[in-house]
Amino acid sequence: MMNAFFQSLKANNKVIYVSLLLVLTFFLLLDYIPSLSAYSSWLTPPVALFIGLVFALLCGQGHPKFNKKVSKYLLQYSVVGLGFGMNLQASLASGREGMKFTLISVAGTMLIGWFIGRKVLKVGRDTSYLISSGTAICGGSAIAAIGPVLRAKDSEMSVALGTIFILNSIALFTFPAIGHWLGMSQQEFGTWAAIAIHDTSSVVGAGAAYGEEALKIATTIKLTRALWIIPLAFVTSFIFKSKGQKINIPWFIFFFLLAMVMNTYVLNGVPQVGDAINHLARKGLTITLFFIGASLSRDVLKSVGIRPLIQGVLLWAVISLSTLAYIYWF
Repeated sequence: MMNAFFQSLKANNKVIYVSLLLVLTFFLLLDYIPSLSAYSSWLTPPVALFIGLVFALLCGQGHPKFNKKVSKYLLQYSVVGLGFGMNLQASLASGREGMKFTLISVAGTMLIGWFIGRKVLKVGRDTSYLISSGTAICGGSAIAAIGPVLRAKDSEMSVALGTIFILNSIALFTFPAIGHWLGMSQQEFGTWAAIAIHDTSSVVGAGAAYGEEALKIATTIKLTRALWIIPLAFVTSFIFKSKGQKINIPWFIFFFLLAMVMNTYVLNGVPQVGDAINHLARKGLTITLFFIGASLSRDVLKSVGIRPLIQGVLLWAVISLSTLAYIYWF
């Protein structure tokens, strides 16, 4: 009976996928109707991610190529849109402490990841390096940029991405709860989330769930941290002798900074414009997290394996706890 039910879900996964997407979009649009905006309050980024996860695990992937492509670009557009809700000077000032910690944490994470992955768990060289890169900088974006430079196999990329994706999903739900339990301020949580959570999408989602100030700080620090993809790619090319490989520069980060500049110096007389773009970007982020959740299939879970997952968890625990120690003691 249950097998027939799950087979029916998988057989109709594309229809269910489109239906869920339409329902989510409908409720997000209700927020623009004053008399109906209260009915959209339940649809937060973590809820959208959870719906996507449940769909993927029960029904499998629906329209995977569309899902992957749209989630990639919609995330970038949404992050740029968030820049229109931030003041450049205030954001840089509030995120300065996190920026100071970035250099130490990136180098430390890469070294600790190498030790745990290669020396302790005997994970393959490329897979271990990719997991460390994703944890040190910005999750899937770092893996996608470093993979070609490293000449990693598709299977190694999949395992690394799967590991990071699973931990990202957990972080989006658990970090805000832990932050409230510890009584962290908006600035403390924003700094912690930006450094300890892998992907930009989950950092922004967790920051939005915690508060407005946490969102601004987390986004600024995370995108500043993401710029380290470029020097890491050059260092990787030197270490592994992979000269001539193309480096995927995350150009949307520079557009995010440009959006903050425009909001601070050009649109300061008409804040309604920046607010409108920022509001729309938040809706885009919510839909993006549904797409990301819907990308996690049982095949991804099976491909991860236990040792790479253990490396990811241990490395994640190290950077999370060390960042907490830095925030509270320094």
